[in-house]
Amino acid sequence: MKKNLLGVAVSLALTSICSMAYADLVVVVNAKNTASVTKDQITQSFLGSTNTFSPIDQPDGSPIRNEFYKTVAEKDPSQVRAIWSKLVFTGKAKPPKQFANSEEVKKEVAGNMNAIGYIEKSAVDSSVRVVYPAN
Repeated sequence: MKKNLLGVAVSLALTSICSMAYADLVVVVNAKNTASVTKDQITQSFLGSTNTFSPIDQPDGSPIRNEFYKTVAEKDPSQVRAIWSKLVFTGKAKPPKQFANSEEVKKEVAGNMNAIGYIEKSAVDSSVRVVYPAN
C-alpha cells in the first residue's frame, strides 16, 4: 500500500513539473510580420480551419506540443490526431510541418513571413515576434 501511494505521489509530482516546464510557452511569427493574431486564429491555423498562416509544430508527443494544444487550442493529443486524420483523409488540408525543438521552430518562423509556431519564452529573440500571449 505504501509503495502504491509513493508511486502515485511521484507520478503527480512529475506531472506538475512537466506542466510547469512549458508554462512559459509563447506563439511567435516572423519579426517583420505585423499582423495582430487572436487565440482563435492561432487555433484555426494549427487545426487546419484556415490557411492564413503556415503553422510550424513541435514533435508529436513532446511536452511542449501537448501543453500548446491543451492551453491554446483546448484539445488533447488524441483530439488533435483525430482532427488531422479526417482533414488529411478527405484531402482538405496537410498537417503542420514538424521540427525537432524550439530552436528549429524559431529558425523556420524567422525565415518565413507567413509562418507561426510556438516555442519556450526563453528562446525568443529579435528574429521572431510574440503574438500570444499578448504582451
